[in-house]
Amino acid sequence: MKTTVGVIGAGRMGAPIIGHLARKGYPTQACDLNPDKLTLVTGHGASWAAGPAELAAACDVILVCVGFDAEVRALFAEDGPLSKARPGSIVAILSTIHPDTVQALAAQAELRGVHVVDSTVCRGGEAADLGQLLSFVGGPANVVERLTPVLRAYSSDVVHTGGVGTAQVAKAANNLILWACLVANHEALALAQQYGMDIEVLRRALMMSSAENHALEVWGKQTMAWADDDMVIVQEMAAKAGLSLPQAGLNREICRALKPKRYKLENYGR
Repeated sequence: MKTTVGVIGAGRMGAPIIGHLARKGYPTQACDLNPDKLTLVTGHGASWAAGPAELAAACDVILVCVGFDAEVRALFAEDGPLSKARPGSIVAILSTIHPDTVQALAAQAELRGVHVVDSTVCRGGEAADLGQLLSFVGGPANVVERLTPVLRAYSSDVVHTGGVGTAQVAKAANNLILWACLVANHEALALAQQYGMDIEVLRRALMMSSAENHALEVWGKQTMAWADDDMVIVQEMAAKAGLSLPQAGLNREICRALKPKRYKLENYGR
């Protein structure tokens, strides 16, 4: 029998993941705090669960796709929804949160025989739509091996980063570099605009140069909605490790100022 997969959260990343799982033949259940997501979920071929507790009780693998650290922790509360997860089941946290949180939740769930791993995703919404996400996954090798076929339903690449929490570390490193590139791209295009250059010509030229970066490749298709939250996690991790990351702090402030802007090429005077 196929592994039954549950997805908690049917947002920008969760919704396409649900669709890929269902199309790959996985019996899929999903739930979201917004009841209006029901039509979206069933349209993707999945079943709508009454709530995360009901979903957890019925599924072999549970993917957590909620927004914030506090929301993840609430799911794992002593009498919270994921207390209903069956022994032997796997809970994979796709949300970008602090690695210490994942490790604490994994230790707590282990007492009930439930395996908690982190399985963060990269490459953004368009890759999610295409089923071409990159999944970092942190956890014991035997658990990761069981989980990997599920991850491959929506990921073109899966990397086992090490123990529980390491996928969050990998995602933090990714995000630190991503937002630094986005800030640099913004400043470079703004400078070129002031000198009357065709920004699309410049963008294509830079994609053939040593300045090539993913944020520039998908310019106009990305959002900075999560930049501040990502950088908060990076700074918390750095503080705990006793590291000074001055560029990360500066990029956080710049991203906060740029967040309301839409990153379309027409913004640069084409």
